[in-house]
Amino acid sequence: MAQTYSPPRSAYVHIPFCRRRCFYCDFPISVIGDRQSGDQAPAITRYVDHLCREIRGTPSLGNALDTVFLGGGTPSLLSPGQLQQILQSLQAQFGLNPGAEVSIEMDPGTFDKAKLQGFLAAGITRISFGAQAFQDELLAACGRSHSVADIYAAYELLQEEGAENVSFDLISGLPYQSLKQWQASLGEAIALKPQHLSVYDLIVEPKTVFARRYESETHPLPDGDTAAEFYRQAIAQLQAAGYHHYEISNHAQPGYTCQHNQTYWHNRPYYGFGMGATSYTQGQRLSRPRTRVDYVKWLETYLEANGHLDALPVSPNDLILETLMLRLRLAAGIPIPELEDNLTPQALENVKQAIAPYVNQGWVHWGPEAVHLSDPEGFLFSNSILSTLFNALDSEGN
Repeated sequence: MAQTYSPPRSAYVHIPFCRRRCFYCDFPISVIGDRQSGDQAPAITRYVDHLCREIRGTPSLGNALDTVFLGGGTPSLLSPGQLQQILQSLQAQFGLNPGAEVSIEMDPGTFDKAKLQGFLAAGITRISFGAQAFQDELLAACGRSHSVADIYAAYELLQEEGAENVSFDLISGLPYQSLKQWQASLGEAIALKPQHLSVYDLIVEPKTVFARRYESETHPLPDGDTAAEFYRQAIAQLQAAGYHHYEISNHAQPGYTCQHNQTYWHNRPYYGFGMGATSYTQGQRLSRPRTRVDYVKWLETYLEANGHLDALPVSPNDLILETLMLRLRLAAGIPIPELEDNLTPQALENVKQAIAPYVNQGWVHWGPEAVHLSDPEGFLFSNSILSTLFNALDSEGN
């Protein structure tokens, strides 16, 4: 009997352009300089045309979209017309359900009142705002192109234009960052009252500026104990301010969890479009090339194949592992019935025994209805817990 797959209800759209590359960034981006954006940059115009061709050349698998996320890069470098071109292509090919969550990443200093009005009129309902820190010296240390003054000016525009669903991004563990500075950044962000806050711990990725700059063991990045204290501090301040810690890195006011990211955390299918994007449809993952030149070449092959290129199938074992890894990022964890449906009785017993020490430590709660990590300690040690869990499943071959 043929495997049946649920059709995607979400789409990720990658906009790769940035004015400069941040020192921690290893994303697939194209640097265009400080003076170019939207209609003024031929590279962006050509890319949007290619992107819309990919969208139109991708077969619809049945359902209209509940969520769209434009990530990057810096999608706020688009013009309102270019954004509308992308959203109209999605609407024409797949349909957008009434009330769909349509998110865009926006950086301070990359938009004005007219552009923001155009974005909202085109259908944007949620804005992910890249603040990162509230100290100019820290923003400069990580290569950001905006200042603290830009953060306040941009957020004032968002409020003036009635943006009702705004998420702030903040990064902890930056070079020379102190706990006092981190507390101050959290306090400044909370005072602005965004509906959502994403708090990320700096990861030094290979081949980034930070990786080259901080190769030695003596560098200005916090040690593990300090990074853990940053994490605990964020949870304490945000919970005291009324934010619900619903995922390892994400906090929301009631009713404002990110619906698009729930697609990833529940390991549901989604379309992916653009340079470096990955789609997950019909049990297969398909990754696009990470440079614009290679993406354009790939696109011709993709269109000739009517969107049916060979992709990497996700094996049942990989699906279980991925689901566990993603669902345990959520405060709600994974329901026991779902574990029982996907694991043999022996594998389930192996998992119980393997993580029993973490249960005894209070890092994992194995209740009658669900398994979830404790907050904050279970989340802090999630890598160790997941590694143990994966080894237990691999030993069974499940």
